[in-house]
Formats: sequence, structure tokens, C-alpha cells
Amino acid sequence: MSSNARQNSKGQPDAPPPSPQDYISPAPRVSVQAFCVTAETSAAIEAAGVDRRLGKAHLTIKKGGMAAAIETYRTVPTPNVIIIETEGNSDILAGLDQLATVCDAGTRVVVIGNENDEAPYRELVRRGVSDYVVGPVDTLDVVRSICGLFSVAEEVAVGRMIAIVGAKGGVGASTVAHNVAWAIARDLSLDSVVIDLDLAFGTAGLDFNKDPLQGIANAVFAAERPDTAFIERLLAKCTDHLSLLAAPATLDRVYDFGEQAFDAIFDTLRMTTPCIVLDVPHQWSGWTRRALIGADDILIVAEPDLANLRNTKNMLNMLKTSRPNDRAPLYCLSQVGMPKRPEITPREFADAVESPPIASIPFDPRMFGTAANNGQMIAEISAGHRASKMFVQIAQQMTGRGDAKKPRGSFLSPIISKLRSKK
Repeated sequence: MSSNARQNSKGQPDAPPPSPQDYISPAPRVSVQAFCVTAETSAAIEAAGVDRRLGKAHLTIKKGGMAAAIETYRTVPTPNVIIIETEGNSDILAGLDQLATVCDAGTRVVVIGNENDEAPYRELVRRGVSDYVVGPVDTLDVVRSICGLFSVAEEVAVGRMIAIVGAKGGVGASTVAHNVAWAIARDLSLDSVVIDLDLAFGTAGLDFNKDPLQGIANAVFAAERPDTAFIERLLAKCTDHLSLLAAPATLDRVYDFGEQAFDAIFDTLRMTTPCIVLDVPHQWSGWTRRALIGADDILIVAEPDLANLRNTKNMLNMLKTSRPNDRAPLYCLSQVGMPKRPEITPREFADAVESPPIASIPFDPRMFGTAANNGQMIAEISAGHRASKMFVQIAQQMTGRGDAKKPRGSFLSPIISKLRSKK
């Protein structure tokens, strides 16, 4: 372990930030059938079937390896993807030649081999194998293999989705989401889109000083599935690298959505946009839960009080359980150091939730109020402000681009901390 690895309150290293090379794009709606030989491979594929990135795939597992696959497809059509585990010293090439006689055009084949396989990779490719993985495989090996069959070129990392949500209403989660998105676009030069999912009361339009006639409501209430051209027309340009899918912020209709209401919008944007930042409202429903679980990375924004501590812990536990193959959600503290307010210290907060915050954003009503009233980001008013630097570091942490270093406080910070603890 490197000397600069971060550790949680139990002394265990935290998962490292994701790099662009680690990103696994979700698979489309496809059918996958696996023919396994060992119980270990069956277990790994079964676990992959419940991974969020294969949420739209229909995966079934059968026993028998290559021979069972050949026999099965003599009488039934082949699915989009076939996964075949090889046996001992079996002749893979002969088996693939037989499979080709019963396999439909367009079907992709993934072979899980072993160290005893002697077939050259070139020969496997000539016989139409889309991917070859040496066993034993784990869950992420299976997820990466299936999703990789349908992803775009590896050098173009598109579609990373970051969800930012408050542990409680009024903690400043939207402000954090908008400033982090700004930092991703400006400082990391990633083309990004902010989606304001609080259709009734969203503030993204105000924060970016935009009043578009169209936005997220037009997409979610569209009669037909939105395509790329349609979504592009709804986007409001904020900067060269940042666009906004704004909320109407009107009360002329109710915004009751089904669990999958935003799936088509997210899928469409993933195909063209390197980074999507979801400003998720503080409410608990089927679609907000699905948006959080389906995101590639999650940031929870909390104030240092008891209700936020409870909610943060509950959300972290639920999301970790629902996303076992992903990096654990991150959280930051907001409005830290409010005068005359009893606060839970960052250390106590970290001990309770068993992980440290990635940032503790200071309480500065003048700076944040001025930015909100002017429709500006903190960096536009004061690029050197401590909060502005924190937003850049959060952006680096969430995207895995650049080294995120904890901002250094002033030389008076230890003295101020002691005085607060005495109070």
C-alpha cells in the first residue's frame, strides 16, 4: 500500500478513486446465456447478474460447458451473448467449429478458459470469439467482459454518471452539485451536463443564470423515447464544456414518476457525454433510489448534526449493499463552522459512519449568498477561495482525474479547533 493511501476510521484503506481506465459502461438490453462447468464460475456469473451495470440484461445460467451449448442451440435461437466455460483439456477450436454451425449471425461469444488451454488467441478470434478470459473469474471479470462487448472505443470514456444528493433538505447539495460540475467542465476540461431532477423547486437555472424554455420536463414527459438530437435541443449552454438540463421549477402540474421514468434520458446522454452530474432532490422514491444506485459514483452532502449523521449512515449502508461491486459512496460535510450552532466534529462524524468526509466545506454565507444571487459559481467570484479549491478536489475525486489532495487549513486551524471543542 502506498504511503499516501487514505484510511477509514478502522485503519483500513479506502477504495482508490476510479480512473478513466477503470470505468465500465452499462450493458444495453440484451440476452445472455452462460454454460458453466464449475460451481465457482456459476456463482460469479450469478453475482454479476445483479450488478447495476447488467440491470437491463437478461442472464440465465446453464450447466455443461461447450457440449451443452451446442446441443441447446440445435433447436433454439441463440441469444445476444453466449458465455462458455471450457473443460480441462478439451479441444476448444473443435468445439467452436461445431458451435458455429448452430449459432445465429450476430451472436457474441465469450470463452472462460483455463491455464491448460493451448489454443492460440488468434485462432479463437478467427472463429468468432469476442472475448477470452482465463479463469477463475470473479464478478467484475464477468461484468467487464459483457459490458465491454457493447462499449465504445476504450480511448473515448463516455457516460460516467455522478449523483449528488443531500442527506437532508437545505444542506446545500444543489450548490455542491453545480459547483462540482463547473469544476469538472472548467478545470478538468470534460464535456459535462448537469441534470436538475428537482422539477418543482430546482435551482440550477438560477445558479447558472439561465432561463431556458425547455429542459428535463420536456424529455421525461415526451411521448416517444428521446434520442440524441432531441436531448441536444433541450440543453442550455453554460460554458464551452458545460450544459444544463434545467428543471421547470413550476407548480402547474405534479411530478409523480415511475421508477424507470428517467432511464431513457440517462441512456441517451451516456452515449454522447463524458460526464453527467445528477442533482438529485432530497426525497425517497423508486426513481430517486434507482438514479442513485444506477450512478457510477455517488456523493452525499451533509451538515454536521445528528439528523444528517443518521441519514448519511442509513444511505451509505443501503447504497453499499445495493452496489457491492462499486466503490463505496463518498460524502462531504457542508456549512461547517456555523457560529453558535453545536456541531458534530468531522472526526466524530467519520467514526460514526466508518469513513472520513472527502471535504469539509466552510460556512460562508456572504460568499455563497452572493454567488446564488448573482447566478454565479464560487470560482467565478473568487477562484482562490477555499471552497472553490475544494470543489475542484471533489471533482478530481469523483472522476478519478488528477490527484485530489486535502486542502490545507491556515496555521490557526489547530487553535480554532481546540477552542471549538472546549465550547
